[in-house]
Amino acid sequence: MQASDVMSTPVHVLGPDDSAAYARNAMIRHRCSRLLVVDEDRLVGIVTKKDLGYRLRQAEPAWRRRPIDRIPIRLLMTPDPISVAPDLTVGALAGIMLELGIGGLPVVDDCALVGIVTRSDLLGSTSVARLEGRVEDLMSEAALVSRYHSLDHVVEHAAQHDGRVVVVNNDGTLAGIITESNLAFYEFAGRQPGESDREPTMFRRESPGGPKTRPYVRDVSAVAEDLMSGPVETTTPGAPIAEAVGEMRALQINSLVVVEDGEIKGIITRDGVIKGVAL
Repeated sequence: MQASDVMSTPVHVLGPDDSAAYARNAMIRHRCSRLLVVDEDRLVGIVTKKDLGYRLRQAEPAWRRRPIDRIPIRLLMTPDPISVAPDLTVGALAGIMLELGIGGLPVVDDCALVGIVTRSDLLGSTSVARLEGRVEDLMSEAALVSRYHSLDHVVEHAAQHDGRVVVVNNDGTLAGIITESNLAFYEFAGRQPGESDREPTMFRRESPGGPKTRPYVRDVSAVAEDLMSGPVETTTPGAPIAEAVGEMRALQINSLVVVEDGEIKGIITRDGVIKGVAL
């Protein structure tokens, strides 16, 4: 299979001066995770849910003073994205995505933008359908956070673990999951004037977690339980890979938490499956 066989069309685009709020709404409207940025019919960048979500953690004073929704996309996008030809094979596409850590490749034919190939597109390819083995062969370690960990802590961990973290209760049981979508579409207003720049790792909520114990956490923006989704879809280590992929596609999700006898064993992700194709 080639890029032309799996690419998505039409391509959803926006301009470099469109706002982050416009981009977020366009992603929701078109149910996509990335948008191409075009200036006078020229491809100049790409913006993803990750770009929006990870900007929730910003230390620069200029960003603190300016609500993220008003920021123009040209300040958030990745400029000059790598593009591919329509005849590039699925295996080569998967290899590029994994090597460069990117989730979407614009498809250009004779200087014309004709489509985009994403990791979700690869998940539906026949190359993935032919994968054999069990979930335990492709699963990875799950990044765990408490439901009371702060927004900064969650974003930092998500950035280090493919854009998702698993939220657990105090007893280690599964509470929820936070993905790039949760971060990108979270309503965040930023710090208010006069608030401390000190960001705690975690804090106790007034309810139900108990009273807060440190004065500097009074105005913390959010904690993990504010962002997480649930219930969490799970699978077992011994489940066939094809079954797990089928469930992810049917539910339109990018990962399944791997659980056995009530214990979290790991996570199987779309990237892990694509890695199996690229090998």
